[in-house]
Amino acid sequence: MASPFRLKTALGDDVLRVHACASREALSDLGETTLTLLSERKDIRAAELLGKAATLTMALRDDAPRQLAGYVTRFAQTGFEGRHTVYQMTLRPWLWLLTRTADCRIFQEMTVPDIVRAVFDDHPVARHEFKLMRAYRPWTYCVQYRETDFNFVARLLENEGIYWYFTHDEAGHTLVLTDAASAHDCAPGCESLPFYGSSANVPPELEYVDAWITQESLKPGKVVITDFDFERPSSSLEKQQDRTRDYDLSDGEVFDYPGGYLQAGDGAQYAEDRLDEIQTAYARFDGDTNAQGVRTGHLLSLERHPRDDQNAKYLVTGTTIQMRQAANESASGESDLRCRFSAIPADQQFRPERRTPKPMAPGPQTAIVTGPSGEEIFTDKYGRVKVQFHWDRRGKRNESSSCWIRVSQPWAGKGWGGVSIPRIGQEVVVDFVEGDPDQPLITGRVYNAEQMPPYGLPAAAVISGIKSKTHKGAATTSCRWTTPPARR
Repeated sequence: MASPFRLKTALGDDVLRVHACASREALSDLGETTLTLLSERKDIRAAELLGKAATLTMALRDDAPRQLAGYVTRFAQTGFEGRHTVYQMTLRPWLWLLTRTADCRIFQEMTVPDIVRAVFDDHPVARHEFKLMRAYRPWTYCVQYRETDFNFVARLLENEGIYWYFTHDEAGHTLVLTDAASAHDCAPGCESLPFYGSSANVPPELEYVDAWITQESLKPGKVVITDFDFERPSSSLEKQQDRTRDYDLSDGEVFDYPGGYLQAGDGAQYAEDRLDEIQTAYARFDGDTNAQGVRTGHLLSLERHPRDDQNAKYLVTGTTIQMRQAANESASGESDLRCRFSAIPADQQFRPERRTPKPMAPGPQTAIVTGPSGEEIFTDKYGRVKVQFHWDRRGKRNESSSCWIRVSQPWAGKGWGGVSIPRIGQEVVVDFVEGDPDQPLITGRVYNAEQMPPYGLPAAAVISGIKSKTHKGAATTSCRWTTPPARR
């Protein structure tokens, strides 16, 4: 009897025969598929497969075959079984390849979906589809700082409440990014499954759910966030969202600062997303099935459950597939497949957990002040300047090299204080508010070999003072004082 499991690789169809499979997928999770394989070839080298695409087709039902596709990221020879050599292969999605690339990069005036597209454009294997139902604000300034492309993309999507999953077909797999419960469809060929207890007498050809666990958890019911805008320092940006459940102690409050926004409307959306995130799994369901078609990111209806309120539509949030078949292709034993899945009510909005850490700028850096060609001073009404960071490979050392950055001054009063604008070409000390690379702040200035002190050192070490230079000129004005040696 022909095997219901077929593996297509760079070696050709069925050179490697599937003996066992363990596959894990979940919303906003990379997942992986591990295959135990048999082959009559004893000399397959990892180099023949690593980095190449492979697709597993499961056809326990002829009318609805199911694929699991990915790239080979690990290949091992593990032993022998009769006349076959045993191999093990790990498949991961193309998005996993972004964990193997890292960068330092600045994005300006772009929405998160546009930033993500720009990162994906640098990866030829990227195959993706956006199914977004709402508009997103442009980020004035967003920095990828010493982090992998995957971590950068993942944390931005998590911050905006965008989540993702993969669809598979014979041509490969596609990353689907979405933000709304209404964007999900039923899995082809697996729109609904009946429930039968494990002791039920069920025809062997029937696909069904034989275990179903329902659980609810106590979650906070209120989120409060706020932020600070220096252009409106007296304005409150506090926003909150409430959603208590019909059980005791469901009114717990979670407060956070900074909220990562400057507009009240954005704050309201973020507060709602944070509450969705917290309450995503307040009601969770876990099932076991023999069906091959249950897919993460798709809808599934449960039928025939003895509790009527359980016979409803659910969003599948994760799957774990275990499959095994006889090593001997002529053996009469049937192939066995089990799928354990998790789900939430279809009308409950899923939001990803913000688990990807944002990199910190652990200490001050220096940078070079920049501006338009031919200018010497480039500033705005707040005395802010722009800089070229030493790690920015793409910067053009011009007026677009960074966002406007505030400059610490000796005094800063209402119409009074000290002002000294760093000039183009000077080296400045840059720190970051709460260590956030997206929030630079100039705290000092330093000399270097191209910008030397005004008094010859170390000979003039006893001289202190201030020396300014005319704009686009050579004339200088100075105020200096000398500390004479002590009298004996």
